[in-house]
Amino acid sequence: MPRTMFALDRSTDPRLLGSYRACRTLNARHGKTFFLATRLLAPDQRPAIHALYGFARRADDILDEVDPARPAGERAARLDVLADRFRAGDAEADPVLPAVLDTVRSYGISRELFDAFLTSMRMDLTVTDYPDRAALDRYVYGSAEVIGLQVLPVLGTVAPPEEAAPYAAALGKAFQLTNFLRDVNEDLLRDRVYLPADELAAHDVDRDLLLWCQAHRRTDPRVRRALVAQHADTRELYGYARAGIAMLAPRSRPCVAVALTLYSEILDRIETLDFDIFAQRARVGTPRRAVVGGRGLLHALWSRRRSPRPASATTRKR
Repeated sequence: MPRTMFALDRSTDPRLLGSYRACRTLNARHGKTFFLATRLLAPDQRPAIHALYGFARRADDILDEVDPARPAGERAARLDVLADRFRAGDAEADPVLPAVLDTVRSYGISRELFDAFLTSMRMDLTVTDYPDRAALDRYVYGSAEVIGLQVLPVLGTVAPPEEAAPYAAALGKAFQLTNFLRDVNEDLLRDRVYLPADELAAHDVDRDLLLWCQAHRRTDPRVRRALVAQHADTRELYGYARAGIAMLAPRSRPCVAVALTLYSEILDRIETLDFDIFAQRARVGTPRRAVVGGRGLLHALWSRRRSPRPASATTRKR
């Protein structure tokens, strides 16, 4: 008989349990909105989501927390080491790899999704802007859409997974595009612009004008118009992704609905600020997060009582 998810299995390797705990700590420390939504999942689902987050965070740390004065080649080499250990199944030297490798095996997650993710992470070492939407989309596929596809087997579906996949990818993309809008100022500090150059140019905006806005802590009217257009496109993407929630297993829907609500409300805050993103950062306040999270928790508890756990999400593949 297959073993149940590790959280219910006290015979599991303590090193593996420690790895899952390390991933959970990373999620709680760095992904506050994501972590809040994760708390709405059933206990047997949460460790896998933490593990997937932990792997993504490890790559981010290599890119962004190493001294930027050091050569990009050094960071690329460290990213290659992480990739090689992941592909080889070598979990000895990295605290997050035992958990993520276990999650990949347990849920049959395609390793090609991790290859695409790492490809986009390498782009961040050398690419500082994107000439058009197609170029940005290639980056976003690996940096965000594949995350939605990675978590889909953990969430479970009532529709064929291939039908739910485009919506999961779209939600990951919507989250990423929201970050790009919110973080224009911060990204400029890292010499990056994650908005298509040709779409900015349609509003007479270029990097120099963005830097002027940053230096003067104000949004030029031309930049505001460009941001409004990007904002509208992102809002439309959330509308598309929302339709996919009904395709998820009932017990997973509250988590995704809360994540979608809170992230999309960052767009509301940007609009409320009149796109003055160079003077202040758009945030969803703690009281609002608590309200949305509390409602989501009630829905999650109700869904769990009404819906038995699907076998595919509670057994381990060996």
